[in-house]
Amino acid sequence: MSSITLRTALPFDKDKVVELIHRLNVFEADLVGDRRRDYGAAAEYYDELMQRLSRRNGRVVLAEAEGFVVGAMGFSLDQDAAYVSDGLRNHGTVTDLIVHDDWRGRGIGQMLLSEAERLTKEAGLKRLFIGVLVANERAERTYRTFGFEPYVSIMSKEL
Repeated sequence: MSSITLRTALPFDKDKVVELIHRLNVFEADLVGDRRRDYGAAAEYYDELMQRLSRRNGRVVLAEAEGFVVGAMGFSLDQDAAYVSDGLRNHGTVTDLIVHDDWRGRGIGQMLLSEAERLTKEAGLKRLFIGVLVANERAERTYRTFGFEPYVSIMSKEL
């Protein structure tokens, strides 16, 4: 397997990250039907993501192999509501995890999740969150294998 390196994304990486977001949007559109498939949606989301991460002490971490960006992870440090116990209220969050479809199944997602764990521990925190679409069974299996367990369920109703 090719050597995979991780690094924090820089502004000149925008197009590479937008391309990964676009690929994920198309993939998820087949799963849930409410995702936009156009490239513009990915570019808009990238801008939203970067604004959100900048407010939440976050970053995008890239996985590179053979000179190509093959994965990306949004990561931030967050705080739950006041009713959560003090020792667990602050936590890390994987906001997005995307592995290029040609590179799935090679451990890149695991590497990015390990980096999220490292960043969370480095911040002195004990809890890491990630969300997953119910229909994305492969991602859910990956997250469960990594040790994630269901915590909150968000339900939706079409009106």
